[in-house]
Amino acid sequence: MRTGRLAAAEFFGTLWLVLGGCGTAVLAATFPATGVGFLGVALAFGLTVMTAAYAVGAISGGHFNPAVSVGLWAAGRFPGRDLPVYLMAQVAGAIAGAGVLYAIASGSPAFDLQAGFACNGFGAHSPGHYAMGSAAVCEIVLTAGFLIVICGVTDPKTGLRDMGPLAIGFALTLIHLISIPVTNTSVNPARSTGVALFERGWAARQLWFFWLMPTLGGTLGGLVYRALTTSVRTRRRVREEAVPTAGQQSSPA
Repeated sequence: MRTGRLAAAEFFGTLWLVLGGCGTAVLAATFPATGVGFLGVALAFGLTVMTAAYAVGAISGGHFNPAVSVGLWAAGRFPGRDLPVYLMAQVAGAIAGAGVLYAIASGSPAFDLQAGFACNGFGAHSPGHYAMGSAAVCEIVLTAGFLIVICGVTDPKTGLRDMGPLAIGFALTLIHLISIPVTNTSVNPARSTGVALFERGWAARQLWFFWLMPTLGGTLGGLVYRALTTSVRTRRRVREEAVPTAGQQSSPA
């Protein structure tokens, strides 16, 4: 029962993320005269993760992203035994979201699946034709930063957990504003998988990259946050041990 609830929440959240974010990119970004452009797409991804986290985050934690799940595990904030359930639910949700998007988009005579379908790419398939090395740095660093933000705002010690989805949504918006020209912004292997399976060409061939780099970045971010908080706890413990208790204080002569 518990596993089913977790999987359902992650499935819905990832579906919503792909439909809202990729849907805006495919249906609204370049709509004649009134397209929302890069800014609109970036906001759409941020809004979808924020709203989904508020909706079902209390059930599953609101990961919606394999790189986030792996990163939280690396940070010591998520049990490894739940990783398979989360990853399968996230990929299934992303495929379902891409399927809904395809059903909508294919109803237009102007729809062209080969135009990209909001897929992620590098080299010739990067929006700005950025090389693989640049794309790798972009995905690793931004995913690492995303994990540090997530860990920080959801840490019980910060007292910011109620604001977590809002901060995470803004962080994802910022990440998209930076990286849409570079890779069309992945930082999420499930999001990349859902649309790539429908494109079935170059995007599927480059999909390995958008599993490897965000996962490396998420792991790095989780480990960095864990190291930072461990260091803080160690310094606090040293200070506490250095202060003598009342019973330890020497009495005046």
